[in-house]
Amino acid sequence: MQAIEEMLREKRIKVTPQRMAVYAVLRETRRHPNVEMIYQKLKPTYPAMSLATVYKTVDVLNKVGLIQELNVGEGGLRYDATIKPHPHVYCEKCGKVADVEGFSMDNLHEESLLKKIQEETGYNLSSVQLYFYGKCPECNIVNK
Repeated sequence: MQAIEEMLREKRIKVTPQRMAVYAVLRETRRHPNVEMIYQKLKPTYPAMSLATVYKTVDVLNKVGLIQELNVGEGGLRYDATIKPHPHVYCEKCGKVADVEGFSMDNLHEESLLKKIQEETGYNLSSVQLYFYGKCPECNIVNK
């Protein structure tokens, strides 16, 4: 966490207990929470923290590159402290978001897919987000 504090100070962003707590929640979970989930997790420990503070904090952390935003199409954003590009899977029934393990997106940047997309669109691509949609194992069992 000291490296995170140093990074924030380097970027002239005030290090506060609330900012560090929000980052800690994201770093310690693989659930890809939204702002409300983060807020509910921190509420017992930080009763004076507002939902607005959590919104502002994730915005700051995202802008400085400590977290990434995920938009899986549910009308809000999710957050992930793993900033290395990696694919996610979204359950259309329960809303769970998970990392797709064992799949590297590193080669995607070197392969012809990105080059082809750049050539066809004229865009200079800087990043890739890959989402898969379906039903998680728990929701599949319920439907059987």
